[in-house]
Amino acid sequence: MSTLTETVKRILNALAYADAGEYLTPLQKAGLIHQGAALDVTQPVAVRGEEQPVSTRQQVALYMGSELPAEIMDYVVQTCTRLKHGLTVLTFQPEDSSRAALSPYMESLKAAGISLQLIVLTGEPIAGLARYLRRHPEVAFLACNETGYLGRSFLNGTQRKSALPVPVVLVESQASAMQRKDNNASTAAASAYRVA
Repeated sequence: MSTLTETVKRILNALAYADAGEYLTPLQKAGLIHQGAALDVTQPVAVRGEEQPVSTRQQVALYMGSELPAEIMDYVVQTCTRLKHGLTVLTFQPEDSSRAALSPYMESLKAAGISLQLIVLTGEPIAGLARYLRRHPEVAFLACNETGYLGRSFLNGTQRKSALPVPVVLVESQASAMQRKDNNASTAAASAYRVA
């Protein structure tokens, strides 16, 4: 099963990377291909979304709400390492609580050589995310918690799939996977009971 999971992750990463390249000129694509992998990891610097300069290095964006499950951060670290991308954390939460949520992962980010920037956005979440992502073409895709605000809005169909200008990867946490399994098992048992 882990081989299938790794294969699916590689496929999603390749699709996100290919899709992000569609918006670049041939000269920009060539520059990214030949760009070195010199990385500098420091403490995350929180910058207001409107003030953030455009980076030339490809980024994986992570939408962080009030909680940050370990599975989601593990996925992001693995993906950034494989693609040699930096990590941009986008949040509407206060800077202090965002730093506290990220602090357990700073050592693993540093060990993997992943540069991190923390961006505190303002306004309505979808509009704020879309505005930031349109202004930053270096973002390859946006990852978010499947059970969080953004993930639920996409899964429930309350948000258009084209609301954001980059692909969105919904990452399932272990707790939500276990809950889904329990729900499926109880549904199957109930339907088996009704059939009998």
